[in-house]
Amino acid sequence: MNDQRAVGWTYLAVSVGALVLSACAGYSGYGLKPGVATLPEVIATMGKPASSWKDPDGSEQLAYPRGPAGPQTFMVFMAPDGRLQRIEQVLNMEHFARIQPGSDKEFVLRLIGPSEPQWTQYFKARDELVWEWQFCDSWNQLARFDVLFDGTTGIVRTAYQRQALMGFNGVAPFCGQ
Repeated sequence: MNDQRAVGWTYLAVSVGALVLSACAGYSGYGLKPGVATLPEVIATMGKPASSWKDPDGSEQLAYPRGPAGPQTFMVFMAPDGRLQRIEQVLNMEHFARIQPGSDKEFVLRLIGPSEPQWTQYFKARDELVWEWQFCDSWNQLARFDVLFDGTTGIVRTAYQRQALMGFNGVAPFCGQ
């Protein structure tokens, strides 16, 4: 009887492991091969994108924000022939640094994808729209990145803050990168 239980638990563990791995593949597009995977394969693996843009040359960009629970946004770049060029995780300091005064909303959307709707806020007194993303910072800790659009002057500014989330024994939670 114990052997049957062990086989049952082993089967359950292997099944759960396979399910988790397949979910991860869909989450980030892991396993999709550049130059090989087609747009229908990308959508079958990663799901429907939150946003997409078609360029004049026929190339296409797809945004896959994985928040609020997941601190990543994946940008998928498709070549004019409909094949995958690359997938980039864009919620990082390198991409944030490209947002400069004068950047518009379309530029920000195409660069780092849409923010979480519940974290979008308009401040009437300042005529300022704020978009916010959660991400894993360079220290592998959860942080927030804000883009603030001034409706009066058109000036764009950004802010970065590390959350004061403390885990077990005062240790910040691991971000998982």
